[in-house]
Amino acid sequence: MSDFVRMTAAELLTGYKDKSFSPVEVARAMLHQIERCNPAVNAYCLVDEETTLAFARESEQRYLAGEPKGKLDGVPVAIKDVFLTPMWPTLKGSKTVNPSSTLGKEAPTVAALARNGYVPLGKTTTPEFGWKGVTDNPIDGVTRNPWDTDKTAGGSSGGSAAAVPLGMGALALGTDAGGSIRIPAGFCGLVGLKPSFGEVPHWPPSPFGTLAHAGPMTWTVADCALLMNVLSEADDRDTNAIPRRHIDYLAAIAGEPRELLSGLRIAFSATLGYVHVDAEVESAVRKATHLLQSLGAEVTEVAPGFDDPLAAFGHLFYSGAANALRTIDKRQRALMDSQLVAVAEKASQLSMLDYLAAINERTALCERMAMFHRKYDLLLTPTLPITAFKAGREVPVDWPRTRWPSWTPYTYPFNLTGQPALSVPCGFSSDGLPIGLQLVGRRFEDVAVLRAGQAYQQAAPLTDRRPKLFYADAAAGGKA
Repeated sequence: MSDFVRMTAAELLTGYKDKSFSPVEVARAMLHQIERCNPAVNAYCLVDEETTLAFARESEQRYLAGEPKGKLDGVPVAIKDVFLTPMWPTLKGSKTVNPSSTLGKEAPTVAALARNGYVPLGKTTTPEFGWKGVTDNPIDGVTRNPWDTDKTAGGSSGGSAAAVPLGMGALALGTDAGGSIRIPAGFCGLVGLKPSFGEVPHWPPSPFGTLAHAGPMTWTVADCALLMNVLSEADDRDTNAIPRRHIDYLAAIAGEPRELLSGLRIAFSATLGYVHVDAEVESAVRKATHLLQSLGAEVTEVAPGFDDPLAAFGHLFYSGAANALRTIDKRQRALMDSQLVAVAEKASQLSMLDYLAAINERTALCERMAMFHRKYDLLLTPTLPITAFKAGREVPVDWPRTRWPSWTPYTYPFNLTGQPALSVPCGFSSDGLPIGLQLVGRRFEDVAVLRAGQAYQQAAPLTDRRPKLFYADAAAGGKA
């Protein structure tokens, strides 16, 4: 069983095809791993063994008949509890959602997975309506970091991020409107991609509007590319989706590191010109840039030249929070995360001119980055300026600001621009917490981001290192 839960999706598919093992065996192993590890981290808010095994048996029969379905037949997937699943309710971490109202409906990502034969493992935790960069909500409580359960997993896709390193799912779905894939990927030591806006169809529309992206969270960059082949399939319900490009992301990242990096112009900025970054984080990311340079990339240390767009982001993002709560009355709001209610009520006081000024700043940032990428193919930064902090808090102890975006300065600018951005593990702090690097590409050049991430991960793999909780009894604790 331990072999199954450490396998990548690609390895599982190979084993299914040569009949070394079956989807039912793998599903049972991962369900057992969830039973063993989930109490320590609270990654899953819904597990339904009967349904999971029913999907796995159907997949097993297809393989026995020599007729596997699509690109992911039999691969177990963890689904963030903001994506509609027809067989399970989607509560978004909120007591205000009527569970029955969500049944029988299917998000584009889930529909694509179903067309390709996936095995759903369950729903993963999210802060209420996915509103913040850590994961806790009034229904499910706090989600914890698999490397140290005293620490946060990050958010808002914290449940998906906590699941993958512990072998509680080969693949996972996340959403990202300000860093919600990349933040927990950085804190939990896995790969997370925020694709170009419109590349992965997303429906119903997020309350956070065009800031919000759906994307993959995986143990390897190769699995990320494999999952992108599925998630990027067409779905007409997303009116913001770009025309389908039919890219084979997995084929596009094939090759040795030097081949993948040849001719690539990378701009490296440790601070973006305004960020205070932890010394251990900066050291790990600088080491990664030196490795990329040694493998043939042209690396230049230069900031992209924009001021911190935090205020503009805040106006747009928290207006989205107000939008999410527009139909929720005072009685229901009393059941909600009080801080979500507070930011939504504050944002509801913004004027139309405030909102339009933020749109103007967003447009200027998009133009600035478009010009920057005329000279540089990629921008490389830390994913986060800090490592994971105490669980159950929105900001670290003694932090000078009160809201989560104040410690995520590398992520939200690229929700404003809609660019692809990938977080890849690049090391560990002295206390054993993961550190991530972020690769940002031109809009719609997701392939370039994945190729560079694949080259780095091939040259400096950390994929053999798992949290102690992966091996130990959950009751023994979770510190790495």
